[in-house]
Amino acid sequence: MEITSQVLTLIGVATGAAVSFVVSAMNERTRWNRQQSVRWDERRLSAYSEYAYVVKELSNQYRQMAIARGIAAGSVALAPTGPALEAVAAVETRRSALAESLWLLGDVEANTAVVKLNYALWHLEYLACGIPTTGIATWDEAYIEFREAHNNFLLAARHDLGVQGTRIRHEVPWPPPWRVTD
Repeated sequence: MEITSQVLTLIGVATGAAVSFVVSAMNERTRWNRQQSVRWDERRLSAYSEYAYVVKELSNQYRQMAIARGIAAGSVALAPTGPALEAVAAVETRRSALAESLWLLGDVEANTAVVKLNYALWHLEYLACGIPTTGIATWDEAYIEFREAHNNFLLAARHDLGVQGTRIRHEVPWPPPWRVTD
């Protein structure tokens, strides 16, 4: 009887140690996965926000160039001189590099939204630079297309980051109702 009780005690201790090891390993794995998730979420957030900022910067510069060409309304014009075009090209190079980061970090929906936003942004560039395009012909129409693509990009980025909600703003008309149009 004494050997049986010793064997049962040893089995109990071994089982307890095994269960303790398995639970500890599972907890450690869960903690590691959570840390990795937070790490990649932070990088995705940074990539999305930097890209959105650069896209906004480019759209503002294209708008100022369009004002200089007389196809958009506004008070700040940017004449397409050599230094101005070089500055715009530098920002475009940064946008392109940031887009590559998004290809690595984003999901399919966000990456598709990036492509559509790039197309809309390049359409603004073409109009601002006087390069002929087909389809949407006016600045305001192209800017509406850009705003929709920008909004869709932000929604896709929010979804990829797990941010709650499917809307980021209420519909606001473009151009604003106070703007005088020709």
